[in-house]
Amino acid sequence: MGVKEILLFLKLDEASCLAAEHLDSTLSKESLEKQLGQEVAQLIMGYRALKAAQLKIARQSSSQLGQSAQAQVEVLRKMLLAFAHDLRVVLLHLASVVQTLRWVTSQRIETPTSWAQDILDVDAALANRLGIWQLKWEMEDLAFRCLAPDTYKQIASLLDSKRVEREAFIADVMNRLQAELNQAGIKGEVQGRPKHIYSIWKKMQGKSIDFAQLYDVRAFRIMVDDVKDCYAALGIVHHIWQPIPKEFDDYIARPKPNGYQSLHTVVMDADNISFEVQVRTHEMHKQAEYGVAAHWRYKEAGKQGYAGTVSAKEEYDRRIAWARQLIAWKEDAWDQLKGQELDDQIYVLTPLGQVVPLQQGATPIDFAYSVHTDLGHRCRGSRVDGAMVPLDTQLKNGQTVEIISVKQGGPSLDWLNAERGYLATNRAKSKVRAWFTAQQAEQDGDKTDKDEIVAEVVKPELPDIILRKSKVKSGQSDVLVVGVDSLLTQLSRCCRPVPPDPISGFVTRGRGVSIHRQDCSTFKQLLARAPERVVVTEWGNQPEGKSLFPVDLALMAVDRQGLLRDISEVFSRLKINVTGVKTQSRKGIASMQFTVEVPSTHGLQTAVSALLEVKGVTEARRK
Repeated sequence: MGVKEILLFLKLDEASCLAAEHLDSTLSKESLEKQLGQEVAQLIMGYRALKAAQLKIARQSSSQLGQSAQAQVEVLRKMLLAFAHDLRVVLLHLASVVQTLRWVTSQRIETPTSWAQDILDVDAALANRLGIWQLKWEMEDLAFRCLAPDTYKQIASLLDSKRVEREAFIADVMNRLQAELNQAGIKGEVQGRPKHIYSIWKKMQGKSIDFAQLYDVRAFRIMVDDVKDCYAALGIVHHIWQPIPKEFDDYIARPKPNGYQSLHTVVMDADNISFEVQVRTHEMHKQAEYGVAAHWRYKEAGKQGYAGTVSAKEEYDRRIAWARQLIAWKEDAWDQLKGQELDDQIYVLTPLGQVVPLQQGATPIDFAYSVHTDLGHRCRGSRVDGAMVPLDTQLKNGQTVEIISVKQGGPSLDWLNAERGYLATNRAKSKVRAWFTAQQAEQDGDKTDKDEIVAEVVKPELPDIILRKSKVKSGQSDVLVVGVDSLLTQLSRCCRPVPPDPISGFVTRGRGVSIHRQDCSTFKQLLARAPERVVVTEWGNQPEGKSLFPVDLALMAVDRQGLLRDISEVFSRLKINVTGVKTQSRKGIASMQFTVEVPSTHGLQTAVSALLEVKGVTEARRK
């Protein structure tokens, strides 16, 4: 019943209060609908899902995702809002947290520090975002009591030791302020601002001061009708007590980015007792209470210090501001929120519980690239909540995504096809494009630059035949697509087919038919993915030697002086043109790749046999 009492305090609707009475129910959704109605059942199921999602999230260092721990917590906060489309589910969750804290502290039960820290970092901050100050303050104080009981007791003792004296001081200041305002003809309301233990401790830490130096343990607020009266009231305050110049802020003339307006000043009385006074209009106070997270920068400065700023997306803050106002509106205003998205992002989890933010419509491939570029390149499948799903599946809030990858490999060109729906994020699209651009540069490159590199590596050991460009017609037009005349074809670079290799064609988008060897691994993937785009192809009848076909040869050899010269002599003797050379030597072993032009596989086999006879060559094969 404690949760229900909290919701009644917040003036929530009947459905929310009824749901609060059955949060611990184990009934199925269908049973809940029969017993309590569809609306209440949906609230309870939403609460269950939200609780399960939060329990699943492991709060650990997020260095694997390139995020700070503080950024990860902020993502978690947003996830809680986005996960529950009905804001009442979030309020049920927060009320449940408060009630649990009340019970734990009243029973003096020891709790894990991580649990209390989670409440401070996530739940209390979420209540702050929603403007539910009473829940925020209570959660902070009670969680802090669990987290640091000795410090809590120390501050509480300091407050209690001066409580009678402080209350008398506050009453005296309020009476004097009210009398001075009345005498000046200013219609104003003076309030004492309660300070909370966690807030006091945070300020002591943030400003590196002790308890005695805190100005706003004693704090007051003056609310007047218009801006003119704000400055008039400020003048009265400064006339009565000595202002401390460095502690004055005019947020009326210079509002905070979120629209917050008020005059802040700290003054000192004749006994050198300092206290804070805020002056604002009633309208400004309403904005501060229900507007756009006015205290976010001040209260959550965190490691940036109290001079820092914490920004949020304008669109996100606008939506949260609207949601916050529902707390004070009549009950039927809740209906306006149902089904509305509170964030344009989704939040999914890694198998280890890390939160990954993605834009709406993101797929498992987008997720993979968000975690790491290399994981995106090697992505070949995905499990979502333990079930295999296609790579074009649109992810949803709270899902756990696992990527199935290969040890080596690259992305598919199909991923860039917008019609296929594989990619939604700009990051993933740019990474895929960059990969293909790099591959193209590596394979084709600038001819002049490549020739210069080859000449530099092999000169003077390689004869001119190695460096010459092909003067013989390329083999790209010597393939026939069965049943179709004059169709553009091109030999695939991934497998470099050569007559009489068994071949097949794959219809590309805008580049004709790509010809692959039938045993090509890339072609097998294309066949499995889009069999309707595979066409029957065969080699045309051309006199042998008229057309040459590029092919890659891979060699392994014991590195020695003159090795490259001896290999080049083999190519020269067989009259085989070399168009590209890549060499690498490590620990006395040379790895080499030669791109050569041959008329058929017969010429290729002859070259391989001859290369294996070169001293030190241990392996020669077609790639």
